[in-house]
Amino acid sequence: MLDIKLIRENIDVVKESLKKRNSKIDIDLIFKMDENFRKINLDIENKKALKNNLVKEISLFVKNGKTLEAEEIKNKVKKINDELTKEEEKAISIKQELDALLLTIPNIPFDDVPYGIDENDNVEIKKFMEPTKFNFNPKTHWDLGEEKKIIDLQEATKITGSRFSIYKGKGALLMNALQQFTIEKHINAGYEYFIMPLIINSDSLIGTGQLPKFEEDLFKLNFKNYYLSPTLEVQLTNYFSNKIFKRDDFPYLVTASSSNFRSEAGSTGRDVKGVIRQHQFLKTELVNISLPEQSIELHEKMVKQAESILEDLKLPYRTILLCTGDMGFSSKKTYDIEVWLPSYESYKEISSCSNCGDFQARRSKIRYKDDDGSNKFVHTLNGSGLALDRLWAAVVENYQQEDGSILIPEVLRKYIPYEKI
Repeated sequence: MLDIKLIRENIDVVKESLKKRNSKIDIDLIFKMDENFRKINLDIENKKALKNNLVKEISLFVKNGKTLEAEEIKNKVKKINDELTKEEEKAISIKQELDALLLTIPNIPFDDVPYGIDENDNVEIKKFMEPTKFNFNPKTHWDLGEEKKIIDLQEATKITGSRFSIYKGKGALLMNALQQFTIEKHINAGYEYFIMPLIINSDSLIGTGQLPKFEEDLFKLNFKNYYLSPTLEVQLTNYFSNKIFKRDDFPYLVTASSSNFRSEAGSTGRDVKGVIRQHQFLKTELVNISLPEQSIELHEKMVKQAESILEDLKLPYRTILLCTGDMGFSSKKTYDIEVWLPSYESYKEISSCSNCGDFQARRSKIRYKDDDGSNKFVHTLNGSGLALDRLWAAVVENYQQEDGSILIPEVLRKYIPYEKI
């Protein structure tokens, strides 16, 4: 959430930011609502002050036996009370509407984020290894998976529906190895490991920006106000919500790994084949909670941490800086890491690392006490480290051999008792 003071004092900056993000939010309307809310609040405070003075007069009149005068003042107080009731109800209504509108405004990008309309304007900043070349016709991970009996998409459809998968046998062991490898890698880099609930409430989703904008992408449960987790960013960030920390406490580096659930509303095309875009998927998540002056450096380190997984696995990838038109709602700056998938003959996103500034902290009320004694908002960062189903597909496709076998990357062999599938 943006600070309303920013809109009051720098409305042109906010307008320019929204223009860069191709957003149609009516900031003038929000500005006028805030102006009206403050005007009504000022009138309420003035009326309360007047009422307090009149109540004191009543006491004096009663004390001096001036009953008639006291009654006249009481009538004035009653009238003021009636006016206050109406104005306070109006103020509450305006505040609720204003807060709802503020929740729809996307974050303001950092100045070094390139301007652009969509993904075509993103900027490639790094490439690791050249795309894998084969001296035979490579197969897709879904064809290889069915042939080697390490995945079963058909039975998953029977059990649940389309875009779910069953990993089995050596395929399940490969997935477990990838998950364990990423967890250990991040723990060794100083991250604290968590196991989090997979059912979350709407307050948590509002805190990190999934609600209200992305409700159609969520699975809502028909029990209380609960949702299935779309990303562990929600739980790991909200673990720190409604708290005030000391400056010396930062940074907090936390990680978790589990299933996530998304409706993937509107997803079509080739991405729905195999395990690239599913309703349920595994992901290891990274979250940093930091002081404002730490977040830029931590963001770069987070990207390198996610990249190191692919480098250890010797998988070709590239890192791109997202333009203003392709960034996530809560982000001030985002790097996407894309792994090479031979079946697509292209790179596919496997991690998105974002610096959200104080946007989520303001919504989730995560603060620290500064040296001057004031409470200020922290910065939050999040990134995939990595999306494990896509990582599984990348290993299967890039490590396939001409005889149809699949080599196990060396760094995974301590988790798996064989060298190939």
